[in-house]
Amino acid sequence: MTIARGAPGATATALLLLGRGRDPNSERGVECPGDLPAPSDPGLVGRAAAAKAALGERVFVLGHHYQRDEVIQFADVTGDSFKLAREAAARPDAEFIVFCGVHFMAESADILTSGSQRVVLPDLAAGCSMADMAVLEQVEQCWDLLSDLGIANSVVPVTYMNSSADIKAFVGRNGGVVCTSSNAERALDWAYAQGEKVLFLPDQHLGRNTAVLQMGYSLDDCVVYDPHKPNGGRTDQQLRDAKMVLWRGHCSVHGRFTYENVVAMREQVPGVNVLVHPECRHEVVTAADHVGSTEFIIKTLDAAPAGSAWAVGTELNLVRRLAAAHPDKQIMFLERTVCYCSTMNRIDLPHLVWALEELVAGRVPNQITVDPDTAHHARVALDRMLALP
Repeated sequence: MTIARGAPGATATALLLLGRGRDPNSERGVECPGDLPAPSDPGLVGRAAAAKAALGERVFVLGHHYQRDEVIQFADVTGDSFKLAREAAARPDAEFIVFCGVHFMAESADILTSGSQRVVLPDLAAGCSMADMAVLEQVEQCWDLLSDLGIANSVVPVTYMNSSADIKAFVGRNGGVVCTSSNAERALDWAYAQGEKVLFLPDQHLGRNTAVLQMGYSLDDCVVYDPHKPNGGRTDQQLRDAKMVLWRGHCSVHGRFTYENVVAMREQVPGVNVLVHPECRHEVVTAADHVGSTEFIIKTLDAAPAGSAWAVGTELNLVRRLAAAHPDKQIMFLERTVCYCSTMNRIDLPHLVWALEELVAGRVPNQITVDPDTAHHARVALDRMLALP
């Protein structure tokens, strides 16, 4: 069933939320060529286990930390986006890589794996709002503007791992590098050794927090480029003076956390430790006790003493899983309202079962492929990151 343009009906909306419909107004919407199992099917766990067993070592299932528990239970490896892409590349004997994550992650896996391996995304509508905020045409227009101002030669583009393959390729073609939330400072150190300025894509918060809090730049050294405004919403002189040009992008999950959340949590739980991801807003990060990547958050809570209290500012699936894994600690979500990654949650057990059973039947569903030219230049940017000291 498809969703008609205009206001969708209740049934159509429900099907879309379940991943069983298609929205023609969205940037990336799909239908599965076949019937998805019903979410209420009591045999889903058994079907997933049977299909995975039938495929054996031919399949390798990757599960991002933000995935649902019902999916994570079938993952061979869990991790953040870059760890998972590297794990896929380290399994050359696996014919199929089933990536339970979002679209840009599956693209990275395709870039880093061999040509004989096939990467499958159980639901093609599992995208990333942050990655979609940097569109290649807009980025090229920004670069043309910097060139017209005579400063592009001194600008090094740096893109966060959470970006599309064509943005990574743009960065690779223009002498730049990819970074993760855990190595952003090292990537920026490298970039500033190559040029005087950085164009940071697509998450403004990670770029700003790294430059200001870890590298000693001021907030005035950073300007936000808005692709929807003439000249990016900036004067020529502001762009010339900036040490870092930040793309106007953000994570829809981490952007929800506010300074008021931190204040309220400290009032409600005296002595609480506030632990947040660097994709959070600058005022949230500066008010927190600890800031770090998803892997840093996990390791910090693993090492925390029994009886300690923690308010965590990251995706809710992960926070709930960490709380269950550490019953001796008080681990809470920083914001009291629900904050799942809606697109990540499109990968559910019915989609995973469907994908695995299709592979058993000899059909490869939802294969993610990056064209050779884009893959080559994206790999250049990724390899520069891998070579960082």
